[in-house]
Amino acid sequence: MRRALELAERGPARGVNPRVGCVLLTADGEVLAEGWHRGAGTAHAEVDALSRLEPGAAAGATAVVTLEPCNHTGRTGPCAEALIASGVARVVYAVADPGEHSSGGAERLRAAGVDVEVAGAELVEAAEAFLGDWLFAARTHRPRVTVKWASSLDGRAAADDGTSQWITGPEARADVHVRRAAADAIAVGTGTVLADDPSLTARGHDGELLGNQPIPVVFGRRPVPDDAALMRHPLAHELVGLDGTDLAADLRDLARRGIRSLFVEGGPTLASAFVAAGFADEVLVYLAPALLGGGRLALGDLAVTTIGEARRYDFAAIERLGADVLLVAHPSPTEGN
Repeated sequence: MRRALELAERGPARGVNPRVGCVLLTADGEVLAEGWHRGAGTAHAEVDALSRLEPGAAAGATAVVTLEPCNHTGRTGPCAEALIASGVARVVYAVADPGEHSSGGAERLRAAGVDVEVAGAELVEAAEAFLGDWLFAARTHRPRVTVKWASSLDGRAAADDGTSQWITGPEARADVHVRRAAADAIAVGTGTVLADDPSLTARGHDGELLGNQPIPVVFGRRPVPDDAALMRHPLAHELVGLDGTDLAADLRDLARRGIRSLFVEGGPTLASAFVAAGFADEVLVYLAPALLGGGRLALGDLAVTTIGEARRYDFAAIERLGADVLLVAHPSPTEGN
């Protein structure tokens, strides 16, 4: 299974389909063939592995797959049927397919007389972690959302004159760029586009572009100027514009586009909207040892009128980044978001 996970890593990290790996073994445990999924419209991992064998060579074999073989026909046929037709005797998978239409492969295999097993708990945990964002999107029909802001000790995102560069130091800013690169998409509101003209790229210490870049997403009804910095983003041709009036529908739209994780960069209006709507699955607060006063708060109205309505979070991590502190928080399971 660990080898199957290594193979799965070769697939595309973005897109509507999961990254899946498959290893075919003889009854003696020798590797017959390996395969992985290369993206929507291409052969799934099981079929990819089977395609490397002569007809009949998989009879009596064991297929080790990171995700339960699918049970539906999309651009390709059901993997469960392909495995049955190949004559494999046993299938071991780590994670059950959560898809409404694609699940049920294990039952189909068992009905055909194939021995089906779930991998051990440690391997299941590893596969769940590997497929984390895809599984979240498949189960909730929206991307996993991280909301980030930087603020002074008194919760201000900018000074009274609107200046905000830089509240935090270089170590904190470098950490933000690493996290941008790990996300499928990065979002800001049109107010931030017009006020700050952000590039929305992920950059290294010297300003060079990192290997992975998030797709730019802009929420709001005002147009993005043709000369805006984000229009020079490497993925500007994939820019997504959403009006933000229905965040739930907007997030479903992003999921349909294959976006599994969304990094909400700001500003305060957009961040507040995600928190208030219950869509902040993770909050990153970069806290600088400075006091600004004034009214430019990092968050705006959350529709909280009494303490009992407070949005409760649990700290997942507290990190020192140079002179600053990063607070990582997730919605409290007891209080909800």
